[in-house]
Amino acid sequence: MNQATGQGFIPAMAKMKVLRFLLPVILLSLVSCVRTRPIEENSASDIIFEAVRYVKQPMMYLSRLISSDDCDQTYGFLPCTTTVWGNVFLILAYGYLMFLAAKLLSNGSEILLQILGPGIIGGLFLPILSSLPDATIILASGISGSTEDAQSQVSVGMGLLAGSTVMLLTVLWGTCIIVGRCDIENSTTVDQKDTKKFSLAGSGVSTDIWTSYAARIMMISIIPFIIVQLPEIFGASSLSRAAVLVSFIVSICLLLSYSLYQQLKARTLGNLITDEGKPNTVVIEKLFEKLDVDSNGYLTPAELRALIIGIHFEEVDINMDEAVLKVIEDFDSSRDLKLDAAEFVEGISKWLRRARRIAAGAHEQDDISLTTRLLGNFDERTEQQLDRLVDQEDELSVDDVANGKWNTAKAILMLLLGTAIAAITADPLVDAVDNFSTATSIPSFFVSFVILPFACSSEVVSCLMFSSRKKKRTTSLTYSEIYGSVTMGNVLSLAVFLGLVYVRQLTWDFFSEVLVTVIVCLVMGAIASFRTTFPLWMSFLAYALYPLSLLLVYVLDYVLGLS
Repeated sequence: MNQATGQGFIPAMAKMKVLRFLLPVILLSLVSCVRTRPIEENSASDIIFEAVRYVKQPMMYLSRLISSDDCDQTYGFLPCTTTVWGNVFLILAYGYLMFLAAKLLSNGSEILLQILGPGIIGGLFLPILSSLPDATIILASGISGSTEDAQSQVSVGMGLLAGSTVMLLTVLWGTCIIVGRCDIENSTTVDQKDTKKFSLAGSGVSTDIWTSYAARIMMISIIPFIIVQLPEIFGASSLSRAAVLVSFIVSICLLLSYSLYQQLKARTLGNLITDEGKPNTVVIEKLFEKLDVDSNGYLTPAELRALIIGIHFEEVDINMDEAVLKVIEDFDSSRDLKLDAAEFVEGISKWLRRARRIAAGAHEQDDISLTTRLLGNFDERTEQQLDRLVDQEDELSVDDVANGKWNTAKAILMLLLGTAIAAITADPLVDAVDNFSTATSIPSFFVSFVILPFACSSEVVSCLMFSSRKKKRTTSLTYSEIYGSVTMGNVLSLAVFLGLVYVRQLTWDFFSEVLVTVIVCLVMGAIASFRTTFPLWMSFLAYALYPLSLLLVYVLDYVLGLS
């Protein structure tokens, strides 16, 4: 036993010797930045005083990293610290909880939408829930404390608001091009074909025309930013508070309008094909009733133009009048130059059956007939509806539909839990960002601009997953989600921020932040509004806007002193 004890004692002694050797080395390394100077003819007390001063500077900086002063605990029990690394840990911890809340809200919303369908749920309730994490952080940044404290912390909310917009339209936008890239042929991409790899001009992504419409709506959503900045632009600072109120009202109106638009868009006639892939005669009959404006039971050439526009045949290089006449020729079995309900249903059903067969050979011909070109475009719309059915099957299985009550309860529980986590976590997260800013002397705007958007954006994971499928349909959904998230941030999150500024009587002093947001939205919105194919090189253009945005804010605020 003594032998065993002696054998264990020797390694312990060796470890102590190593520690005694390393301890001075560590201490020396900590004060290695101490500077010296030649000894002059000064008194001994002066020399000692100067030495202490030079040693004290690096040690004071070190103490900011590893020591802590007293701090106010959020809610009286949550941990807090005034050190750099302590606040880094808290930001990561609270940021993860906020990300978890965003995921719960997103997943619960998707399940509820699948079960209950569109309407007030899909049009208004779910878009608001998707922006709830951002809204809670913005609210927490200025709702508590004195007016002076709220004014200093509210920059965290503005950093999140601007940072989310810039991150989605630059970093995520460009990454989705890289992840979802396919070969570009004839000015569009070929689904799931990636032979050109990282060709800057020969590889990229394509979206549908509806995605371009979403980008245009996103550009409209920056109107409140412009309104609130007008007094500063024209030098009428006395009207700043009135501008905040007007911008708040406009934001609410845009929010309601956008939600109504989403609701009406969701209330479409339905799929032209059933779940079994057969023509959906009920929906086709409803389509006939919508097109029959005068309700006389017949469709005239003028009324058929709405069909041409609605299915976007105008994207094909054809004459509109010729297209209308061709539809009548194919559908009008009675040859009376007008279509009744039976002829229309039979004609659409015939097109649905023929579209795919003809489309396969149509792309290989140089001289494509008008019928084939119409059917080829019609096949693309039909293919999108089939893809939508497949996507819905992926998201919600048959068992999920059968257990509707359980999944409804599950979705509601996820929404409640996500809302609770977001509400509880927002305040300590803002405090951690503010304390980190104080400890490092980095403005809280830049901290929240860079870090918080990644913690609060559940869209990042879902967008990357959708774009990785390398299909035009899923890529369109990806970019529509990006533009929709930015739109909701520009109206809902901004409305919360403006309401906070107005109620707390805070000063609106965010010229550079607003300018960056407007520039990025206009640049990326203009690009997406007038083209549907994006080569790989455009991803690097989007990436470049991110650091340029930070640089612009820094120059405007700390070089030119505009804020």
